Amino acid sequence: QVQLVESGGGLVQAGGSLRLSCAASGRTFSTDVMGWFRQAPGKEREFVAAISWSGSNTNLADSVKGRFIISRANAKNTVYLQMNSLKPEDTAVYYCAASRSWTGTYDSWGQGTQVTVSS
Repeated sequence: QVQLVESGGGLVQAGGSLRLSCAASGRTFSTDVMGWFRQAPGKEREFVAAISWSGSNTNLADSVKGRFIISRANAKNTVYLQMNSLKPEDTAVYYCAASRSWTGTYDSWGQGTQVTVSS
């Protein structure tokens, strides 16, 4: 498994921006697919974004397309989620996760970071 630690969450007004970071340690980070998920109060966890090991392939949920950008810096063992034009409905705990393959199960999870967007 890989150990993941998220940071960068906080309180922001609607229309604002935040950048989340996820630092990885353990198995070779550069070969993992990395994803971001979120869970709002009373709701199930949902997929937000994923990025391939090389960064050449990304996938974003429809709800965040055009507003969020996922990227990674393998030399720093870090994956990022740039969140722009934030909306109150983006309020959730955001988790990063690692998978061995694009279609595989995410088998390592961080502890999460809270993002709160005020209206």
